[in-house]
Amino acid sequence: MHYYRYSNAEVSCWYKYLLFSYNIVFWLAGVVFLGVGLWAWSEKGVLSDLTKVTRMHGIDPVVLVLMVGVVMFTLGFAGCVGALRENICLLNFFCSAIVLIFFLELAVAVLAFLFQDWVRDRFREFFESNIRSYRDDIDLQNLIDSLQKANQCCGAYGPEDWDLNVYFNCSGASYSREKCGVPFSCCVPDPAQKVVNTQCGYDVRTQIFGIFLARTLISDIEAVKAGHHF
Repeated sequence: MHYYRYSNAEVSCWYKYLLFSYNIVFWLAGVVFLGVGLWAWSEKGVLSDLTKVTRMHGIDPVVLVLMVGVVMFTLGFAGCVGALRENICLLNFFCSAIVLIFFLELAVAVLAFLFQDWVRDRFREFFESNIRSYRDDIDLQNLIDSLQKANQCCGAYGPEDWDLNVYFNCSGASYSREKCGVPFSCCVPDPAQKVVNTQCGYDVRTQIFGIFLARTLISDIEAVKAGHHF
């Protein structure tokens, strides 16, 4: 039996180590995401009681971190081993997965553009369900605060959306200090303040409602006066 050796490697040396260098960083990032996700779950006690995941009505951001970590870890590992060992099967898997993810993102973007109203309604429902669970999980709370500060918004469509949360609801049955208020992330930050005022949203919607009533009464009085005048 005769064995033949190719004069050149199937994968060029330059391309092999470039791909390996890129994927080792990608793989290490996946390890970090997995580590952070598992640490966050251990702090919540989820690892000892997995039913805690299903008790939340909103989404747990740690689940997203773990999903991203698993994908990055798998692809990074396949790319590293495939490039280092010149394993065409693993390299094909890596390239196919990257192409698949790209086309999935492209398809989602196109569908989101074509069905804007449906996506807007689903986003509103998603955001409202997480507003209800705002105080139930610190990670969810930080995620909503980050989204509101980044987009300079308050709620899905306005501050009144926070009536969905039992702590911020304006009903008389609520005894929370945050009653009829909004989270601090809804407030416009003061550049002169170095410390974040976490109580800036207290009673904000009570004041807005009072101003609205005052303006309504004034307009009614002016309308009555105008009617008597004629």
